Amino acid sequence: MSAYEEYISEKEKLDFLVERGYRIVKVTETLDGSIVEFELREKMPGNNRDKKEVLQLSNADARKYCSSIIIEQQRNPTHAK
Repeated sequence: MSAYEEYISEKEKLDFLVERGYRIVKVTETLDGSIVEFELREKMPGNNRDKKEVLQLSNADARKYCSSIIIEQQRNPTHAK
């Protein structure tokens, strides 16, 4: 897979989670890239459980894109993207 195809694939995964209401809660940098942890709080009557997802990003451009999502979430905590 080319670097561009890898970027598009990882970007689509990020967008998919963000569009469904997940927020980035933690990023861990490793030698292989970034491990991004997402959380979705489901607020239903009698059910306050958290849903978590983890995504590994290895493409540098996808990691930069992830940073832009984090900045947007910090600027507007109630609505990301």
